[in-house]
Amino acid sequence: MDDVTIRFLRADESHILTDLVTDAYGTSYDADWVYQPDEIASRIKAGSLISTIGVLPDGTVAGHMALMREDPDAPVLHAGVAVVTEAARGHHLFTAMKQYAALWAKGQGVLGIFSEATAAHPYSQKANVDLGAHETGFLLGWIPDSVSNNAALATGPRRESVALFYLKENEGHDRPIYTPTRHRAIIEDIVNTTGIRGRVMKASPSHAREISESTGIVVSHKDDHNLAIITARKPGRDLRKVVLQARDDLVTNAGRDAVYLDLPLNDPATEIILDADLALLGFAFAGVFPNQHLDEDALRLQSLHNVDIHAADIATASDHGRKLLDYVLADVASTHANRR
Repeated sequence: MDDVTIRFLRADESHILTDLVTDAYGTSYDADWVYQPDEIASRIKAGSLISTIGVLPDGTVAGHMALMREDPDAPVLHAGVAVVTEAARGHHLFTAMKQYAALWAKGQGVLGIFSEATAAHPYSQKANVDLGAHETGFLLGWIPDSVSNNAALATGPRRESVALFYLKENEGHDRPIYTPTRHRAIIEDIVNTTGIRGRVMKASPSHAREISESTGIVVSHKDDHNLAIITARKPGRDLRKVVLQARDDLVTNAGRDAVYLDLPLNDPATEIILDADLALLGFAFAGVFPNQHLDEDALRLQSLHNVDIHAADIATASDHGRKLLDYVLADVASTHANRR
């Protein structure tokens, strides 16, 4: 589609995004704010939403994708809300829009762009790979079964998975990355492949002496996904007790289908405590991903509850992605992290 104009969406055009999402997903899209033009406009004005659209010569908007940031100084942005009209599919419009947004981000000094791409089909993932992004993990069962997708590999309604991607834009500062021994090799592979800033290092005995007794956590709920994220802001020696209590409450009382656990990769306590307790947590490897409650990237683990996961329904778009997915699925099986 050489005749498409790529530009940013203005605040006074916010209804365009709502219309695009409604046409593509009905009312099933898993983020309520996209159906609220006033909220979209507010985010654009605040600079927390940078929306890119593709416009045909007759003025028809054929696609949208957005960059989002948690705060004005965020060094890493989050890409999402990718919607392309049926008529525009297969013409690489998503790739063109994300490339336009990525060039803007690079000029702004952004270090990189994280994103989730549905694993229900390979098309969105392939667009990311074509731009130079690489997979950093897979969140199994992330998308609720209420979201409809006519390109999905699965034939019936069930929770779908997403692939995590990182697109490097600028060089970041050097920093240590501390990983549990069990997942060190795969995290080193992710860091080396994606260009995420940092070097994988081993914690020292002096680090062990500095670990606090108590763990501070933040629990974030995603009601539209029926899942929760536990963030261990400062892992302490009681991590296992605190996390298992929180997960039990989230599953038993809140009825969450999936619980994810984020730990700071710049904290040696993550390596030391998980080396001691990981086998007893019942959480499996998910990947590396930014977390708004942490200063650096997080190691994300996942615990699934009555989620119907079928490996054949999870698409990939690269050899690196297939290797990473195989690791994730194998770890779920070995840790019994999918309780049914």
